[in-house]
Amino acid sequence: MNLSKSLFAAATVCLLASCGSQKQPTLQSKNNKTYAEISIKDGGKWNGRKYEGGAFKNVESLDVPANHTDHSWYIRYEGPGWESNKVGYRLYLDWRNAIDIYGKLTDTLVLPQVGQDGFDSYHNMSNWGADILKVAKGMGVGSIGRIINNEMYHFKEVEATKAKVANHKDKSEVTVNYTGWKTNNQKTNLESNLTIFPDERYTKHTIQSSETLDGICTGIVKLNNLPVIEKLSENKKWGYIATYGEQTLFKDNLGMAVFYEVETAEKPFEGPHDHLIQFKPSKNKITFYFLGAWEKEPNGIKNKEEFIRYLDANLNKLNQNNELK
Repeated sequence: MNLSKSLFAAATVCLLASCGSQKQPTLQSKNNKTYAEISIKDGGKWNGRKYEGGAFKNVESLDVPANHTDHSWYIRYEGPGWESNKVGYRLYLDWRNAIDIYGKLTDTLVLPQVGQDGFDSYHNMSNWGADILKVAKGMGVGSIGRIINNEMYHFKEVEATKAKVANHKDKSEVTVNYTGWKTNNQKTNLESNLTIFPDERYTKHTIQSSETLDGICTGIVKLNNLPVIEKLSENKKWGYIATYGEQTLFKDNLGMAVFYEVETAEKPFEGPHDHLIQFKPSKNKITFYFLGAWEKEPNGIKNKEEFIRYLDANLNKLNQNNELK
């Protein structure tokens, strides 16, 4: 059996094994090129901030328990994941709220097997790939925070968080609703929708806040003093910030980028841990795109010049169509 078929078989087994009382997300066919999931422990019990015992099962939605935090061992790979046949991502569904990147050595869907053989085994390189980004105190790539007086506020104070996933023929998506996110003695309800498409690296990220708060931002974590790359489209309606170079846990090349609509952006600037895009205060939906491009993915981008050509091609699409998908 070749690698592609064996990985699909393993993914299918993992999904079937995770069935429970709730309807499960499924891979509709071996030709699917996107997938999203969230997987939680069932059959164990909470002991303070940690969940002990039990086995993982996939669910379509999750009301995050109040005592869940980082390294609670409750959610497989600590939050929802989504992938295309090019790349995978995961969101830390806790106070950190950062987005991490899974570099893939294969063009098949792999998330159903990630983290099944040990909670954080995905930090080790395997036949499918690995978690390749060190987020540290940063935002990872494309996540949301609020910056006030040069201090980044993540999601330490939230009344309730709910996540759900959906898989369609032409896309997969993760939606997270944060109720009562408190920063600077102000509260808002924030919805975040993350959508990935076949044959693409980028994620379309649409956010909407119930309050017009200043300082809402996204960005790219600063690593190894790599310079930020910036460019505006010909019509000045879209722009991007990006980095490229040796910035993975495995000392190989990775490109990261955020495409933003100029009309919705206050400014690009340097935060304490991230290259940032700050959005104008608004209750309207704001859409941007982010991506990771790892040199070891099948037919991957191998150098900075090739990465910039790839970014410029997508910027040209935004210039012409005002959207990528």
